[in-house]
Amino acid sequence: MSIRVFRNAAIHTGDRPAARVIAVEDGVILAVGSEAEVRATAGPAADLVDLDGAAVIPGLYDAHIHTAQYAHSLTTVDLAGTRSLAEALAMIAERAAALRPGEWLLGGRWNSNVWDPPVQPDRYALDSVCPENPVALPTVDGHTCWANSAALRVAGIDASTPDPVGGHIVKDASGEPTGILRETAMHPLNPFMAATDLGRLLRVGQDKLLALGITSVHDIDGEDCHQAYLELKAAGELKLRVHKAIRLPHFDLALAEGRRTGQGDDWYRVGPLKVFSDGALGSHTCHTSRPMTGGDQGIAVQPYEELVRLFRTAAQAGIAVATHAIGDQANHLVLDAYEQIGPTPGLRHRIEHAQHLQPGDVARMARLGVVASMQPVHCTSDMDLVDSLLAGHDLASYAWRGLLDAGAAVAFGSDAPVEDPNPFAALYAAVTRTRPDGSPIGGWQPEQRITMAEAIRAHTLGAAYAAGEEDRKGLLAPGQLADFIAVDVDPYADSPAAVLGTRVLSTVVGGEVRYQQS
Repeated sequence: MSIRVFRNAAIHTGDRPAARVIAVEDGVILAVGSEAEVRATAGPAADLVDLDGAAVIPGLYDAHIHTAQYAHSLTTVDLAGTRSLAEALAMIAERAAALRPGEWLLGGRWNSNVWDPPVQPDRYALDSVCPENPVALPTVDGHTCWANSAALRVAGIDASTPDPVGGHIVKDASGEPTGILRETAMHPLNPFMAATDLGRLLRVGQDKLLALGITSVHDIDGEDCHQAYLELKAAGELKLRVHKAIRLPHFDLALAEGRRTGQGDDWYRVGPLKVFSDGALGSHTCHTSRPMTGGDQGIAVQPYEELVRLFRTAAQAGIAVATHAIGDQANHLVLDAYEQIGPTPGLRHRIEHAQHLQPGDVARMARLGVVASMQPVHCTSDMDLVDSLLAGHDLASYAWRGLLDAGAAVAFGSDAPVEDPNPFAALYAAVTRTRPDGSPIGGWQPEQRITMAEAIRAHTLGAAYAAGEEDRKGLLAPGQLADFIAVDVDPYADSPAAVLGTRVLSTVVGGEVRYQQS
């Protein structure tokens, strides 16, 4: 591969003064600096690419995304914007009219907390618009599923079905399932919600992510996604870099195959074991130390002793652990479990979301070296819900400032399709702690705001650090992978509101332009 020189840009390297030119050779950065410096290194035969004065930053790294679910969501009914049960049912009815006999109606992302009125739906409502085809629609947080009667029949769920460990089948006064399944009670529906041509969907999904400036992902989906990515890689069709988590149902398979975190190459590596310790705030299933408004204290999806066993087994096999924890008690117990298994050299354990922490656990996370893998838009989406359900609790919520000040490693992502994968929305949320419309003025719990430079670092080098890849990604420096984006807004110079509206002009991965704005 010839040397390529990207020039005429305001290049923010992440750890050194701004530059104007980058030279790339064999997918790796050769030099960064002034025109004269870089051209002297690159030589006269280098290919020149003019970036027309655009701002350039390292490629953005999404530290928590469900790429299979995201790709699948592009072809299903999306209820994220609905504001009432009636509106949701109208969209479902429209999609149902196009279904073949026996075909599943999938999608979801509904949030009854924002409906007017905030009514909990049931299977009879779905039956009224789709009586024959099975319907399974997870909530926006993915921790509750709304199913119709046909789906319950296919899954074998009826009045006699007991609650599984770590889950809840909601039943009415007569003992009949209402169609609302929480946490592990959703598992019987999972095989029916899997995409049939995942490779095709992932190709579409990766192009959309590249257009958003995302060059690397920590994928949290299942074994079908693992296999589909390996096939894309073998076919030379993988355009972004993947750090692939192992889901708990496939842990034994991964152990038998000898998978270890970091195994692979710069395009595809084995990631951590993904474990759930609790549910989500919106579903009232996050595990809290004190009752939420209404009396719920959430669900401990894994008992503490099982957390310790899983963590120890993974660490001994060379596999890092990424544990979902949202409620303060869940986070506390996960940190206890990490502390109990002791130091694990070479592995970076993580807490996914780490939304609500007991104040003393902020410093403890830093002391234990546990990475806080967080999604800034969750804060601005859920602030009203936090005020409603956790009022009066002494918590550090979405405590980016506190964690960074304590010395903890913070990695940013989106949790798409729970939230939009647009990373510039995450940067805006992290810096302002306001919704896109600027409310609340001054930001929600503004003492936890961080700077734009810190937010970008969490979405680049922080995510790379979480994966043990900081020597290859996250900065624009010689020896690093040539992954960077050119944008129409300079995030270091322009306002957060301007950053929110950023357009990606081009995305470069491995020195090749993988996306170009038309």
